[in-house]
Amino acid sequence: MAAPRDAEIHKDVQNYYGNVLKTSADLQTNACVTPAKGVPEYIRKSLQNVHEEVTSRYYGCGLVVPEHLENCRILDLGSGSGRDCYVLSQLVGQKGHITGIDMTKVQVEVAKAYLEYHTEKFGFQTPNVTFLHGQIEMLAEAGIQKESYDIVISNCVINLVPDKQKVLREVYQVLKYGGELYFSDVYASLEVSEDIKSHKVLWGECLGGALYWKDLAVIAKKIGFCPPRLVTANIITVGNKELERVLGDCRFVSATFRLFKLPKTEPAGRCQVVYNGGIMGHEKELIFDANFTFKEGEAVEVDEETAAILRNSRFAHDFLFTPVEASLLAPQTKVIIRDPFKLAEESDKMKPRCAPEGTGGCCGKRKSC
Repeated sequence: MAAPRDAEIHKDVQNYYGNVLKTSADLQTNACVTPAKGVPEYIRKSLQNVHEEVTSRYYGCGLVVPEHLENCRILDLGSGSGRDCYVLSQLVGQKGHITGIDMTKVQVEVAKAYLEYHTEKFGFQTPNVTFLHGQIEMLAEAGIQKESYDIVISNCVINLVPDKQKVLREVYQVLKYGGELYFSDVYASLEVSEDIKSHKVLWGECLGGALYWKDLAVIAKKIGFCPPRLVTANIITVGNKELERVLGDCRFVSATFRLFKLPKTEPAGRCQVVYNGGIMGHEKELIFDANFTFKEGEAVEVDEETAAILRNSRFAHDFLFTPVEASLLAPQTKVIIRDPFKLAEESDKMKPRCAPEGTGGCCGKRKSC
């Protein structure tokens, strides 16, 4: 049974996303704005096939489309109007399957209303998408089976749930071994104050429930996930004086992380890996995270953690592995970037002074010249 405060938060969030917000134009911060530019061509084409009403009722803070999706079973937490589900539906193909779950009934109804439309649009014989009304911290109650999904995605939704650890524990249960949680969310630079937590608009705008970024690694380790792998990060701007006053010194960032559930086996040693190429949309280069980019045919030395992830996940057949004899080489410790604020600041410095809006990735800092 959820605590009274948690139940009140659930009610407020349902009202905000079901009644207050009518389109993405009603949002008061850029925490939940997805830019249209800078998107890979194959995903852009998939987005163009999604019905305009589904897209207009979409409030995610990033584009959560991982790589190597053919025939995968994917669960979308907080699927909303179904935009990401319908994009992924095309990428997994007829033999794959997408399940979307959302606690806002109005949003689920919008998603379901266009199921037949998209099945016909994609040229499928039968739908490969299912939408469920339920809470993401209660996946078992919604009828979702243990170890039944290859990938779980979430787009700016986990921050809307008071008990993040419960959500991640549920995700761990439904993932197959070798599976991953690939998710975009909002993180705080410090523990958020009670004033921020109790502010209904800030909670609805994904800031009030933001997790202190260092706590993600602590929770992940406690549950059994590998350490979080940081993919992208962008500073969130508010532009509302009243909200800025409540936020004070607390800063926020939108970040995408990968969390892998690996078998309980002996850790892999350091390896040289060679990317075979060929993953759709990433044929020549696979940007795995902020720390590792793999180019087709190029040998890259990786640490034990990265080697274990590649060997035991759906990427295993996309790489050639050559063990590295530790005694033959001097230790080469690669500094792994895990701080999303550090990555966001570095990324911001590298942008052109007057970069077109949207080229910085999800929730990019807006600039004017």
